[in-house]
Amino acid sequence: MVNEVVLKAVFPLLEGVDLASCMGVCKRWRQIARDDFFWKCLCAKRWPSTCKRPNPPTLTYCKLYQNFYKRHHRRTLLPPRLSFDDLEFFIDIWTEDRFLFSEVVPGPVLQKGTKIPPPGVCDMLRYHLEGTEYRMKLPVEPRFAVPLTQTVSVSVLVERKDSNRVARIIDNSIFDYIDRTASRAMANEYLDFSAVYPFTSGIRAWISLLFMDNGDEGVIDVFGIEMDFMDAANSKEEVLWLLDMLDWK
Repeated sequence: MVNEVVLKAVFPLLEGVDLASCMGVCKRWRQIARDDFFWKCLCAKRWPSTCKRPNPPTLTYCKLYQNFYKRHHRRTLLPPRLSFDDLEFFIDIWTEDRFLFSEVVPGPVLQKGTKIPPPGVCDMLRYHLEGTEYRMKLPVEPRFAVPLTQTVSVSVLVERKDSNRVARIIDNSIFDYIDRTASRAMANEYLDFSAVYPFTSGIRAWISLLFMDNGDEGVIDVFGIEMDFMDAANSKEEVLWLLDMLDWK
């Protein structure tokens, strides 16, 4: 049995997860590790103000730490009220003098996308396309060329076929970030949400052009379009809930 004096010297040096693990070793270790002094030390590192009173804000510092330091698990969402079968996306991309891409894309097509990179893509883009993150992708056939010497803009509207209403996702945004290393050109815009959700804001939609490097510094060869909402929606269900909250007109 490790000497109790040694344990009392070591426990204050541990992180909360490790100290909690020590409580499961045996009954004696649990009794020592539950000493609120150790947990007060941990709380003092994370929330110093909670230790400025004679007594903890909760029953014990151990309880305070366990309640608020533990990792929050993602809550299970209720089934979304929308489905991709209900949606159609209007995607338009144009330069200063002509349209490069203009299509009505059914929701299931954009949802399904593709994870199989075409031959010739760079390693960084291949890694991106084969990743586990949820993104909506649309293969472009035939491919189209984008001249980098001109301003390239994009708009994306979405229609609910169940109610014949339309919402804006991106409207006349410019592809102002082009990463030739990752073979992506990106545009973004903040989403407009319904007044029913007054505290929802600051979420951007991102649309990317996926392209091949054909050796021409002034032109990119686009083979795909990708849309996502970064960390705001990382699954099909989250995307549908986010779209449902838009300002539908």
